[in-house]
Amino acid sequence: MGFQTAKENSDEMSEINMTPLVDVMLVLLILFMVTMPVLTQEIRVTLPKTTSQTPVTAPKDPIDLAIRADGSLQWNQENLSDEAVTKRLVIAAKEQPQPVIRLYGDAAVPYGKVMNVLASAKEAGITNIGFVTEPMPQK
Repeated sequence: MGFQTAKENSDEMSEINMTPLVDVMLVLLILFMVTMPVLTQEIRVTLPKTTSQTPVTAPKDPIDLAIRADGSLQWNQENLSDEAVTKRLVIAAKEQPQPVIRLYGDAAVPYGKVMNVLASAKEAGITNIGFVTEPMPQK
């Protein structure tokens, strides 16, 4: 009638089919074989040897430029006006090598104030400005 007994079910195959596992392993092997030569490629270059005509100078100490919440400016912990900061930026731009300007902007500072300082730095010829931020807290 369509009912099966326990003896009929005992003839089922109880082994694991290994064909899909072997197929996946072969695909992975081929992928590794194709990508390995790309990972180990290198270009050998013999660099020329010269004598330096100009002495190598150590990078200058960075300049900390802070824009406080009230819009006031600090140059290495010294309170300055906008005009004084602009003059110091011009002087710093003429130094060789140029010092790194680390810009500390308070979160409450209007965006326009930060843009004015960046525009003054660009007009002065400063090429290396870094923005200092605090890392986001981990959740």
